[in-house]
Amino acid sequence: MPDTATRCRYFHRFLTSGGMGGLLLILLTLITSGCATSSVPDPEPVLSTSGGAGTARMLRAEIQSWLGTPHRLGGLSRRGIDCSGLVVVLYEDLFDMRLPRTTTALMHKGRRVEKNNLTAGDLVFFKPATKFPHVGIYLGQGEFVHTSTSYGVTLSRMDDDFWRQCYLTSRRLL
Repeated sequence: MPDTATRCRYFHRFLTSGGMGGLLLILLTLITSGCATSSVPDPEPVLSTSGGAGTARMLRAEIQSWLGTPHRLGGLSRRGIDCSGLVVVLYEDLFDMRLPRTTTALMHKGRRVEKNNLTAGDLVFFKPATKFPHVGIYLGQGEFVHTSTSYGVTLSRMDDDFWRQCYLTSRRLL
């Protein structure tokens, strides 16, 4: 049986996806087990050097269902999501890590990593001239996933002229 936090995440995903099947079972499970949160704050993510081929495969598999999801400022679902929302959702779902909701706050998590030492799972930050800071997740082989205002969730290349010119920094959380 999954722990309470996992059951609550499943219930939240169920409600935000608009599904109706199994609602009674989920409600009964929540009623009998509770969906309370702990007053103890979540621990800081444990830093390690595990971002590699396994992380890349896991990220690429998960983002397949997100590709094309439209951009929506403040969004956190497949109906619409923004760049920091995508990071928050993927890190919670894949790595069970709770992260801050804004791009600026994400820039202060983990540790700085040089652009030439990126590994899958690292966060990459950009500052386009006329826009707010932007964040994506590095996938390896020069690619990163992010949410574009024009294309929704998409893959881009770090060596693309636009992204190369507005690259800001990178952070490692894994």
